[in-house]
Amino acid sequence: MKNLILASIVAFASWPALAQEPPAKTLITNVQVFDGENETLVENASVLIEGNLIKSVSTEPIHSDDATIIDGGGRTMIPGLIDAHWHTMLAFWPVGKVLNSDIVTLSFAAAKSQEETLMRGFTTIRDAGGASIPIAKAIDAGMIVGPRMYPSGPVIGQTAGHGDWRSPLNIPEEKFQPLDYAQKTGQTLIADGVPEVMKRTREVLRMGASQIKAMAGGGVNSLYDPLDVTQYTFEEAKALVDVAKTWNTYVMIHANTDTAIRQWVEAGAMSVEHGFFIEDATAQLMAEKGVWWSMQAFEATGEDAFVFDNEASNRRYVGAVAGIENVVGLAKKHGVNIAWGTDLQFDPALLPKQGKFLAKLSKWFTPYEALKIATHDNATLLKLSGPRDPYQEGDLGVIREGAYADLILVDGNPLKNLDLVADPEANFDLIMKDGVIYKNTIN
Repeated sequence: MKNLILASIVAFASWPALAQEPPAKTLITNVQVFDGENETLVENASVLIEGNLIKSVSTEPIHSDDATIIDGGGRTMIPGLIDAHWHTMLAFWPVGKVLNSDIVTLSFAAAKSQEETLMRGFTTIRDAGGASIPIAKAIDAGMIVGPRMYPSGPVIGQTAGHGDWRSPLNIPEEKFQPLDYAQKTGQTLIADGVPEVMKRTREVLRMGASQIKAMAGGGVNSLYDPLDVTQYTFEEAKALVDVAKTWNTYVMIHANTDTAIRQWVEAGAMSVEHGFFIEDATAQLMAEKGVWWSMQAFEATGEDAFVFDNEASNRRYVGAVAGIENVVGLAKKHGVNIAWGTDLQFDPALLPKQGKFLAKLSKWFTPYEALKIATHDNATLLKLSGPRDPYQEGDLGVIREGAYADLILVDGNPLKNLDLVADPEANFDLIMKDGVIYKNTIN
C-alpha cells in the first residue's frame, strides 16, 4: 500500500513548478530584519543566501558579483512561519469526505493543499498525525511543492480512544480481525497493553516519524470517547514514551483534562497539545520538566469558530475553548514553554485563515511574542526530535548565519501590526524556502 502511495505521488513531479531554480547566491538588500529571537529589528540590513543557507546578515554593504540581487525596499524580513500542529491529511475536506476517501485520492489532495500551505508563508509544519510520511518524503525529494514537514505518522491510541475511527458495528473486535482501512493506510493505529503499545510505537518510528503522537485523553470531534476520559494507563503511557526515548525522540500528546495531562507528563511526554483544562500544579510540573504547551487560538463563537456535524461535539468544543484564558495565565505564571499551531481540520473554509489564527495570539501576546512563538520557539520544540530531525544542516526559525534560508518579506512591520500575517496574499511579497523563491512580487 505504501509503495502505491509513493508511486502515485511521483506523478506530481510533472506538474509545472511554482519555484524558480535556486541561484547559487541571492543577495537581499535594504530590509529590516526580525531574526526570530530579538524584538529589535536589524535595520537597513542585507542578507546573503548561498544555496539553501543564510551566509551572512549585515548592516554593512555586502558585495557579491555573482549573486542575484533583490532590493527589499525597506520591507520587513521575518523567518518562515512554523505551524506546530498541522494535519496534512485532514485539513482540506469535510470529515465525511476525508474518512470515506481512498488513500491515493487523499494523498493527491493533501499534496495540493501542502503547496497552498507554503504559499501562506508557512515554510515548516509539524504534522500532528496521519498518513503524511510519504507526502513529507515527496516534498523533500522535490517531487511536489510544500513546507518542511516533521511527520508523526499514524496517531497511536487505545481501543475506544480518540484515534479509534472504527464503526460501532465493528465492536467488539473479533480475534485476529484484519486492520481496518484507516490503520492499514497509516492514518491511525490502535494499541492496547504494554507489549502492543511498544510494538506499534516502534513500527511508527520505523516508518520514518520524527516524533510520536499519542492520544492521551478524550476529544471534541469524536463520538465514542468523552472529553473527560483519560486514555491509557500510566504503565502503557510510560512504555510508549520509553520506546520514543530509545529512538532519541519525544512524544506529543492529544489531551485536554488535567488528570490525563498530568499522568502523561509524569510518564515523560514532552509536548501537550490543546490542554484546555491544565491546572496550576500541573502547569508548574510542566515548567519544571521543560514540557511544552502547544496551544491553539480557538474561539467559541464567530466566523472563525469550529462547527461540527453533531451537537455533542459542538458542546464539547465550546466548553473546551472556554478554558484557554486560564491556561494562558498559568503558562505565563510558571514559565511553561509555549508553542502554537492551528489544528485546522475538516473545514475548507477555515483553511485559508491559517495566518489569521496566528494573528489571534495578539489577544494574549505582543506581536513580537507571537512571532517569536511561531518561529524560533516552535523550531526549538521541533528540534526535540534529535537524530530523527529530518533537517539538521542548518538552524530553523531564525535569520542568522548558518540558518536555513526560509524567510518572508512583509510589506509593513508585523511587530507593530500582527494582522499583516492574516493576509499573506496581500502582504507577503516574497516567500523563500530552502533558498528557493516561491513567490516574488517585488521584481
